Formats: sequence, structure tokens, C-alpha cells
Amino acid sequence: MVRSPGGRGLPRGVADAAATDAGRLPDHQAASPVRRVRRRRPPARYIGVCYGAPGLGKTLSARTYASADDWERWDNERYEKDTVLPDSLLASRTLLYTPEVHVTGRRMHLEIALRVSALGSDIDRALDPTCHPSWNELNTDCSTELVIVDEADRLKTAGLEQLRDFFDRRDLGLILIGMPGFDRQLARYPQLYSRIGFAHQYKPLDVDDLPLVLTNYWDQLGLPLDPDDTNDFETVSAVVRITGGNFRLIERLMTQVARVMEINQLDTTLDPERRNYLRFPRPPSSFPMPATSMEPERPVGGGPSSC
Repeated sequence: MVRSPGGRGLPRGVADAAATDAGRLPDHQAASPVRRVRRRRPPARYIGVCYGAPGLGKTLSARTYASADDWERWDNERYEKDTVLPDSLLASRTLLYTPEVHVTGRRMHLEIALRVSALGSDIDRALDPTCHPSWNELNTDCSTELVIVDEADRLKTAGLEQLRDFFDRRDLGLILIGMPGFDRQLARYPQLYSRIGFAHQYKPLDVDDLPLVLTNYWDQLGLPLDPDDTNDFETVSAVVRITGGNFRLIERLMTQVARVMEINQLDTTLDPERRNYLRFPRPPSSFPMPATSMEPERPVGGGPSSC
């Protein structure tokens, strides 16, 4: 198995599609390994594995890359008059699938195969209006190029073997996303393990990556964030120290910041002392406590675990 390079923080050189969505994690975590699968086909075609601790943005980055929100809207509106396939689906050609906890291998295969064929047929029709494919036929050749299976560590032996068989019968890439240790779990299945081309570990955000995420949140709050400013740099460092770079905890912390501002009827024009209070978990002793605490809730176990 080839380990992906990385180090701390997020992989570089990735499109900032999600960065325009204020307050959301940019698609830096999963896009790099995803593109590695797609860039090498044909002729190279293999399975990729991504794993990481809870709250690091695995599902969010996968949904962003696959344009899952656009797919869900399109799936409900495809038969309405004058509907057009979203450009994001035409560009990604990627299907995101999350299995249920007790899904059987047969049901999972039917669900993935039908959705892959449906997306591929929609892409064919968008490219050639005279094309009339039948998506309800489980064709092995279609325009869908990549399938991402989230929460793949839920699957038992039969489900994983069904995914391997699905991968062997179709000309597409496959990425499995799971919790830490999922890559070692797959080593128990030699036939599947031999098809894995890389394993990518999600890393917590660090001081260099956090300003991009916090800038989006600060824009929502109406507060400018200048990473070159000493006070703002200390703000970023404090957020890293409180959350450990865990995106889910960052999102929870910023939600509490917005709630404090709303409860205390604070506007965006704040004096420096009050603004500093909003940015740090504990206020100066000379500043009165607000109606609610700024301290974020800690997960059971004492804090986010780092990979």
C-alpha cells in the first residue's frame, strides 16, 4: 500500500470550491486523493482508502467534491419540465454513497448500480440531447467515473466483497472512507487489499490552514480577520489550542460566538476590548460575563483525537 504524502494540515494544490461557501471546510482533505484515482485512468485503475478521526471533515469534503447537494436536488427534480443537469455533476461525474448500518450486500449493490447508471445516463443526455439511454438497466459501461463510499467501515465481509466485485465489473474508480484503523481492517481481505492503490490519512487543521476557514466565519459575523495582525494571529492560535484543529469543534465554537453576539445584542462595530473578549474563550477579569459561556463542549474522552 502506498502512503500518501501529507504531513500536518491539508493537502495543497486543491480547488477552493468549498471555500466560497462561507463557514464551510474547503475541499482540501479528500480532493487530492480523489483526483489521484481519476487522473490515472485509463489504464491504471484502483481503489483508494481515506481514514481519519471524527470531526475532521471527511464527509463534508466528500460531499463537496461529489456535489452531493446538487445530486440530491437533481434526483428529485429530474423529471420536471425544463430541468437541466447541474454543471457541477457534469464536471465531477462522481457518486457519493453512504450505506445504512445494517445494509445487505445485495441491497447495497442494487442501490449503487442504479445510482451510477442514472447519473451516467443523465451525463450522456446532457452531452448529447439525442441520446436516450435506459438508466434502469444495470450497464457496466457508463459516464460515471468515480464512486465514493462514506462510512465504509460499517460494512461486513459480504459488503466489502460486493464492492470489490462491483469495482471489477466496471470501468470506474472507487474510494472508501472510514475511521482510523480502517486501512488495517482491509488487510484481512487479500483480494480487496491487493487492489488498494493508496491510503490517505485526514489531518487536523493547523495554524497555517485555519485562517481560510475562520475568514469565512468572521465574514458572517461582520468581523474582519487579518492573519498578519498580531491580535488576529493570537485569535487563530487560541482557536487551534481550544479545538485541536478539529473542524467540527471549530464549527461548534463559532456557532457559540454567533449566539453570544445575538443574545447580548452586539453589532459588528465593537471596541477592541469587547472584540478581544468575543475571540477568546475566557474574558478578562475586568469584563463582565455574558449571558452564555464561550467555552465549547468537549467530546467524551477529553478532546479531539489527532491522527
